[in-house]
Amino acid sequence: MSRPLSEAHAQPFWRRPVALLVLMAVAQPISFATWSALLNNFVIGAVGFDGHDIGWLHTVREIPGFLSFGVIFVLLFVREQVLAVASLCLLGISTALTAYFPSLGGILTITFFSSIGFHYYEAVNQSLQLQWLSRAEAPRVLGKLMAVGSAATLVSYGLIVLFWDALGLSYNIVFMTAGVVTTLLAVAAYFIYPQYEAPNPQRRELVLRRRYWLYYLLQFMAGARRQIFVVFAGFMLVERFGFDVHQVTSLFLITLVANMVTAPMIGRAVGRFGERRVLVFEYTGLVIVFALYGGIYAFGWGLLLASVLYVIDNLFFAMAMALKTYFQKIADPGDIAPTAAVAFTINHIAAVFLPAALGYLWLVSPGGVFFLATGMAAVSLLLALLVPRHPEPGHETVLSPLLARIKPAE
Repeated sequence: MSRPLSEAHAQPFWRRPVALLVLMAVAQPISFATWSALLNNFVIGAVGFDGHDIGWLHTVREIPGFLSFGVIFVLLFVREQVLAVASLCLLGISTALTAYFPSLGGILTITFFSSIGFHYYEAVNQSLQLQWLSRAEAPRVLGKLMAVGSAATLVSYGLIVLFWDALGLSYNIVFMTAGVVTTLLAVAAYFIYPQYEAPNPQRRELVLRRRYWLYYLLQFMAGARRQIFVVFAGFMLVERFGFDVHQVTSLFLITLVANMVTAPMIGRAVGRFGERRVLVFEYTGLVIVFALYGGIYAFGWGLLLASVLYVIDNLFFAMAMALKTYFQKIADPGDIAPTAAVAFTINHIAAVFLPAALGYLWLVSPGGVFFLATGMAAVSLLLALLVPRHPEPGHETVLSPLLARIKPAE
């Protein structure tokens, strides 16, 4: 049943759009977090991956992210809300089947399908969040949604830590359990909630606007930075320091508890101090973090520093909500869905080639990978300085008044 978003307040709280966002925020990380926690140990122990192989795996994983603009064409036939639920189902089913393919080709194939579900869900979910939440409440609610996702991940990691050795769990059992739970929650989301219609119809074609150029560049740099962390930071802990499954997951647990506490605080900070200050703080911190990562290899710094940096680096991910709310403030209301899909593609341009290319560099100089990331964070910092204190249409960057004098506005 389709209902206008304006009538959502008449529904019981558990059937309102925010409740659906919460349910999906729980469902997604159960599979993705479990996959992430077990991946490095699974591919090294069961398949014998090296740095080159893990680079290729993440390159394949990011191809659907690069093709996220395809969401626009799918939305010609499927509602955004339905596509979000279907994508969660695909993620859950693929996660459940992961351990049945213990070979390079098998892992790459099942990861590709899992990635389609993950990236299409993320693109549509971001669009729904920005359409369903007002500009005033978005930072606060986005912070709470991130905390909810962290809580779901915390439960997943906690169960792995508690029962992996105690019950002698296998990769197959854990992957299967997590995938089935995500799939069941997605099915429940489809049948329990009405189809909500946002007040602003979304364009069903690709949208690239000149005035969004800073947002596009920040998305590109964020994607490049994310790849280095996701692919190599955890891999370093296993390869260099010999972390076991329960040790990796314990570190994830520490990170999640910190995220649960800080994500709502970051949301309030974005609302109070603005996107510019939060982004500048994030990228300044990342310059320091990646430089210290490189120092682990250059100067032989140890396990404790690597673990602390891993937690701090994860905390900076929560600040990505500032990029979402920045776009919400400068965008035409009808541009949100198509631009979210295009932004995901831009975010994943580097992801298509960077993991594989840096996999070769990793074999020669692991520290060099992180020093390269330091330079990327520095470029992001310079771009963040161009975000205005109060972004809005016509004032998308601090350069907008100057550019308006040079050429007519779009």
